[in-house]
Amino acid sequence: MTSEKRRREHQLRKAPFFAMGVALALLLGGIATGEPARILEQAVRVCLSCIGIG
Repeated sequence: MTSEKRRREHQLRKAPFFAMGVALALLLGGIATGEPARILEQAVRVCLSCIGIG
């Protein structure tokens, strides 16, 4: 094996780490703006309307 080929095999790919960083930033941004509470409120409203209570 050539040294170039060996170096390529051990090199880390950066794109997956970048994608995970972007996803984490978006997740934290959504939590900071209160999205989980809003989604839970909408889910309860839909559930209650399906049952016929709301």
